[in-house]
This record gives sequence, structure tokens and C-alpha cells, in this order.
Amino acid sequence: MPKMKSNSGARKRFKITGSGKLKRKHAFMRHILTKKSTKRKRALSHDGLVHDADAARIHRMLVA
Repeated sequence: MPKMKSNSGARKRFKITGSGKLKRKHAFMRHILTKKSTKRKRALSHDGLVHDADAARIHRMLVA
């Protein structure tokens, strides 16, 4: 039986932190940035964490 492949789309979008949590990027930072405030853009530029409800599914995609 061949090895299971991890989900390559998920692999590009998420990173596992040292404590085992999942790091993600925020949406809404690609275009139409002129109408967004500097404070909002700065907050969106920082990484976020995946919500606990979704973490198990995403973790399964990464370590298949």
C-alpha cells in the first residue's frame, strides 16, 4: 500500500506551531486596500490561529 499524501493546498496555507496549534493568514489583504484603514490592514497582516472547531480537520489534511 502506498503512503497517504498530505493535502498540498492545506500544506501551503497552514503551518504547525511549536505547541501544535495551526497558524493561518488573514483574508482581505490582496486588493482594494485603499478604502481600508491602516489599522485594519496592519491587523490583517499578522498571522492568526485556526479555530479549535476546525483544527482537527486541517491537522488531518496536513499529516495524512
